[in-house]
Amino acid sequence: MGAFLDKPKTEKHTAHGAGNGLRFGLSSMQGWRVEMEDAHTAVLGVPPGLDDWSFFAVYDGHAGSRVANYCAAHLLEHITAADAFHGGPGAPEPPAEHVKQGIRAGFLQIDAAMRDFADLRNGLDRSGSTAVGVLVSPRHLFFINCGDSRAVLWRAGRVCFSTQDHKPCDPREKERIQRAGGSVMIQRVNGSLAVSRALGDYDYKCVDGKGPTEQLVSPEPEVFDVPRADDDGFIVLACDGIWDVMTNEELCDFVQSRLQVSDDLESVCNWVVDTCLHKGSRDNMSIVLVCFSNAPRVSDEAVRKDLELDKYLESRVEEIMEKSGEEGMPDLAHVMRILSAENISDLPPGGGLAGKRSVIEAVYSRLNPHRESDGASDEAEESGSQGKLVEALRQMRINHRGNYRQLLEEMLTSYRLAKVEGEEGPMDPAASAAASHSDSGDPASMQDSQTEPHSGLAGLDSSPEDAGTKRSGGKI
Repeated sequence: MGAFLDKPKTEKHTAHGAGNGLRFGLSSMQGWRVEMEDAHTAVLGVPPGLDDWSFFAVYDGHAGSRVANYCAAHLLEHITAADAFHGGPGAPEPPAEHVKQGIRAGFLQIDAAMRDFADLRNGLDRSGSTAVGVLVSPRHLFFINCGDSRAVLWRAGRVCFSTQDHKPCDPREKERIQRAGGSVMIQRVNGSLAVSRALGDYDYKCVDGKGPTEQLVSPEPEVFDVPRADDDGFIVLACDGIWDVMTNEELCDFVQSRLQVSDDLESVCNWVVDTCLHKGSRDNMSIVLVCFSNAPRVSDEAVRKDLELDKYLESRVEEIMEKSGEEGMPDLAHVMRILSAENISDLPPGGGLAGKRSVIEAVYSRLNPHRESDGASDEAEESGSQGKLVEALRQMRINHRGNYRQLLEEMLTSYRLAKVEGEEGPMDPAASAAASHSDSGDPASMQDSQTEPHSGLAGLDSSPEDAGTKRSGGKI
């Protein structure tokens, strides 16, 4: 079974709450993925006795959801088991360094505890998960990151802080991987895993003589202490399905603009997820939005402009549909292409036309009620086919290891010849890979001896589809 669906699952899980001077909203969507592997945590009032503390986190699972779901339910209790969190009611806030040490200890403890689970110990479940979170105390923001999910703080009208992704190509991460006997190929640990720190992923944590933080993949988080300020606006926690298609500034600009037209944080998070889907994200998508008292507020002027924009887009779609005349009803993709070529003012910053896709779709559906998801089905078919091809190539790489580049070059050459001659394409890459013997290999034993990619493969290795793909046994 491939990694992608024929059309995305757009149903969302949402929640919201308020307390400790904070408001939060969250939204998650499965999207194009065959499975939903993300999870999240939102706690107002941290036990035991830290009633004025709050904890929020997003977990991006890969190769299954087991680790992500367990961490969502139990990571906080492992963190608060540290002595730093047992001062009792009315006790002064513990020193920031003690809190940071407790957070690190909690990550190592939960990673060690999960290793003893029968399905993880026996290799029946090979899942892993990134984790990004924030522990909010009355005086501090403790940002926590392990992997390539990300947290961003918007303060005084700009991005003030961001966690750093843990990628194998980072010099510090690469050095640890190589010291553990591994290698970094095509920007992945041993050519497979695209994150260098994660919970779970025990296939990458079995190097003898190395401690838990010295393995190919480390469960140790980076913890950042940011003192709270009166002009703190909001925090965004999101998995890479969001960050794949938006920069820190784009996402914060988009969130700011949506907070000026709605105080419903669930709706704001839903808009983010929908916009990222329309921008081309092919991953699971999860976002937690935490707002402080000085977060942007609803503005009458912003609401008016947003309504005017919606009306303008509705009228333009109607004009485009009417002008089609005898040529037949245009598909939705054609309508979007026309609109994207126009200079439309007041589109949501950071979101652009994708941020108003739902408005356009609603008008299109009203004017073409008997369509069978015309434009949507065309796009879904194209995106689904591309995704399945990328996944088939990924599986072929796993099965053939050292010689997959040569095989792929031969297949691409055959395909080009077939296209020129007007013949059908070569055998499906997945079928071709399955026809050969499988040799998955041990992640800890792969070295840098693989042939360097040819120029034609270098582009494939770094393509957007490739960067956003997950496979069984690794996070891509």
